[in-house]
This record gives sequence, C-alpha cells and structure tokens, in this order.
Amino acid sequence: MQAITLGLTTPVMIVVADVSRSTALPLGLGLTLLCLVAAGMLRSEAGYWLGHLVQVAAIALGLLVPFMFLLGPIFALLWGSAYGVGRKIERERAEAFAAAEDDGIERESAP
Repeated sequence: MQAITLGLTTPVMIVVADVSRSTALPLGLGLTLLCLVAAGMLRSEAGYWLGHLVQVAAIALGLLVPFMFLLGPIFALLWGSAYGVGRKIERERAEAFAAAEDDGIERESAP
C-alpha cells in the first residue's frame, strides 16, 4: 500500500505541487521502487535498513507534497509496529526452540 501511495505522489508533485518532471519522476518512482525492493529483501537485515530509509524519505517527501507529512508518519508507525512485533515473535520463537532443545537434552540424559 505504501508503494502505491509513493507512486501516486509522482503525478501530485507534477500537477499540484508544480515540481518539475525531471525531479518528480525519479523521486516518486524511485521511492516506489525502493519500497518494493525493501519488501523483497526482508529476509535479510539489509531489507529492514532499506525499509527504515524509505520511511524517512517518505516523511521528507512532505517538503514537496505537504500531505506526506501526514501520510509518511502513519506509514512509519505501521512499519515500526510491524518491525517491533516481528522482532518480538522472532525472540520468543528462539526462546521456545532453546527450551525445547534443553528439554530434549535433559530427557536423553535421564535414566
């Protein structure tokens, strides 16, 4: 959804904000592409860093399209929430696997 929003900022920058096409196209479509690349890279830590960068850039886009000062933080909040919940789930899974391995070792050593 954020990629669509970022893509749609391109015509808004050109028509409403009077930003030149040579600036609006690389900015709007570049951020859209970065957003999609970040989504595809989320199996690695680099994908998360790229996602953080996209959030900052989306908010900064408010300098050209003021409404992005509203939408950017909303998407950043969603991103941050998903990031935090995902990290919590990963941590709890790791703890559960560690506990299951400890139980398996204790059962094997018991007579």
